[in-house]
Amino acid sequence: MEIKLEYVRKRSEFGRPCNFSDYLGKVTVDIPPDPSLADNFIPQDPVDFAFQEGPVMALHEVNTERVQVSTKGVNHVEGGWPQHIDPKNSELTSRYREEVEREDVYTTSVQRLGSLMEHYIRQNNTIDIYEEYFEEEEEEEEEEEEHPSAKTINVIRDPNTTKRMATHISWHPDANRAMAVAYCSLDFQESRKDMSFDSYIWDLEKPYSPELTLKPSSPLVTLEYNSKDWHHVLGGCYNGQIVYWDTRKGGLPMEMTPMELSHRDPVYGAYWLPSRTGTECFSGSTDGQVLWWDIRKMSQPSEKLILDITKEDQLKKALGASALDFAPTMPTKFLVGTEQGKIISCNRDAKTPPEKIALIFSGHIGAVYRVARNPFFPKVFLSVGDWTAWIWTEELMDPSSIMGTKCHTQYLLDGCWSPVKPAVFFTAKSDGTLDIWDFLFHQKEPSLSLKVSNDPLLSLCSQDNGRILGCGTRMGTVSLLEISPGLCTMRKNEKTLTSTMFEREARRVKVLQDKHREQLLREQDRARAQPEEQEDPQEVFEKAREDFFSIIKAEQRRRGQEDPEE
Repeated sequence: MEIKLEYVRKRSEFGRPCNFSDYLGKVTVDIPPDPSLADNFIPQDPVDFAFQEGPVMALHEVNTERVQVSTKGVNHVEGGWPQHIDPKNSELTSRYREEVEREDVYTTSVQRLGSLMEHYIRQNNTIDIYEEYFEEEEEEEEEEEEHPSAKTINVIRDPNTTKRMATHISWHPDANRAMAVAYCSLDFQESRKDMSFDSYIWDLEKPYSPELTLKPSSPLVTLEYNSKDWHHVLGGCYNGQIVYWDTRKGGLPMEMTPMELSHRDPVYGAYWLPSRTGTECFSGSTDGQVLWWDIRKMSQPSEKLILDITKEDQLKKALGASALDFAPTMPTKFLVGTEQGKIISCNRDAKTPPEKIALIFSGHIGAVYRVARNPFFPKVFLSVGDWTAWIWTEELMDPSSIMGTKCHTQYLLDGCWSPVKPAVFFTAKSDGTLDIWDFLFHQKEPSLSLKVSNDPLLSLCSQDNGRILGCGTRMGTVSLLEISPGLCTMRKNEKTLTSTMFEREARRVKVLQDKHREQLLREQDRARAQPEEQEDPQEVFEKAREDFFSIIKAEQRRRGQEDPEE
């Protein structure tokens, strides 16, 4: 039924507003049915009607024309002659026949060559082009069905009777064939005469005895391979000295920094710099300093930075560096985690020392034990401290964490990113549990939680392929875990999805920061306007005092009136 509203007005009234009003409906025309008119209707047979569900038709076109070449000429088998060739034109016919003959010769040659190549490949067992392809397909099918898991494949123990903590692990740059482990006791004022200062380099094929024993003057807190020169190993000592070794020349140090110009506290981080010579490095300590060195001249530091966030460049106000991180993709920037729970982003290329402290991130209650940049997104980094792990980005104007783990009941003592999956990272807890997080799939709970040891886990380090993870404990035991393929194999579009996730969370935090900033501005405006509206505090006090005493006097009079009656 079609309902139409028609509105008519004179041309002289064009432009005037239309004033419509709402009123109850009324019947204008009522035509009753006439049964006598039923005889005039003519039934229609057959009747066409439409419906929505129709047969599914495939829209495909197939050329069924075939041409057969013979010695007598061109015989078209199906469909007649091609439309662009006139059969009466001998010149076009002969040209078309030559083209068809050339195509047939080429097809026959390719088929013959393919059969010969397949024959030769089958004869030669060393060349099997299909083997790797089908293996990958099988591995992909297994990965889809396999659940996240990890297993211990090797355990390396401190060979000394008095056990020490495995404070740092570093893999050999050449295919991870060896592993350097720093051993040190970080307990306050624990110095035993029978405690060794040695740290070791282990060959994974011979895990029962160290390949090389490093003999420093003080226990090593950190140890790091040089990616340019694999034979150079850098160490940070408990007494603040920086030492380096050449593994080709034995376990004695090649050179060390003088005590009076070294750090005054233990060195919790030391890294090689990607310089042309491959001899530059820098270190951070809880004495509040970051020092740059060149192993060709270790008599004094080449540069110094005091971690004073007030930017007054005073050592007494400096924050102690409990963690240090450096990524070769950002050669002028580095991160410092402090004992006070703050993370400092520094830029070495700044002109003055105060300008080198670029950003300050606050989020941890206790000391920061680890900071690590994401290997795929360098502006995103991970921090581990107190009971949580946070993910930050340097792209926000107001530094704030964009993601984080839940608050655990045990302390988190270390963490690191997976080198092959952008959203996977590992955390070590004080109860000996290793948590593997994949924020692309689960953000509230770890994808895998594994009890590695009964002792606290202090250090983590993953191989470049992400398959083997080293876990150092408080008692000096290093467990090598093999991670399941699903946690160390990048899937399609995983990097894009992770980037989208980080950007989405950064936008969310930015919106919250803007709203918080607007709220603070409103409160400030309200605070400025409030003194004008309020009365004088002294007058308010006098008024309250008068009201108080008037209430007391009224109560005394009431009681005085009640006593005589009694």
